Amino acid sequence: MQIKSSKEEIGSRLRTNQAQREIDNLRHKTMAGIKALVGLSFGGAIGLTFLLLGCALEQYGVYWPLFVLIFYILSPIPTFISRRLSDDSDAASNACRELACFFTTGIVVSAFGLPIILARVALIQWGACGLVMAGNAFIFLTILGFFLVFGGGDDFSWEQW
Repeated sequence: MQIKSSKEEIGSRLRTNQAQREIDNLRHKTMAGIKALVGLSFGGAIGLTFLLLGCALEQYGVYWPLFVLIFYILSPIPTFISRRLSDDSDAASNACRELACFFTTGIVVSAFGLPIILARVALIQWGACGLVMAGNAFIFLTILGFFLVFGGGDDFSWEQW
């Protein structure tokens, strides 16, 4: 009788320890997700600050570079569509994902090319072009970081949003 109750007690302790470990793992994952989200927000804020400085500083004073915001909005859309449509079980190359990478690359190159063209035709100054290019780098690295951190399909996937 005493042996049976001690076995039940040990089993209960093991279940409690296992549940506690699962809770601790969930807390760790949640904190890692929150830290990543805060870091990505900070990177996006820096990128937008560079973009707005390239437009709003008194010596520049032209708001044409804000058209790169369109590219910021368009750049993740091909990846969202391809991840929704493609089958993850295929380990080989997927045509849908490759087409999405092609379109995304075209959008990113266009976002870097627009300020250069605007500076070349003297609509904006070269200093504003440099600030917009720095903003582009921060924003697109932030978008890439978003897909690397939240695109794994685990508990913190962008698909939940």
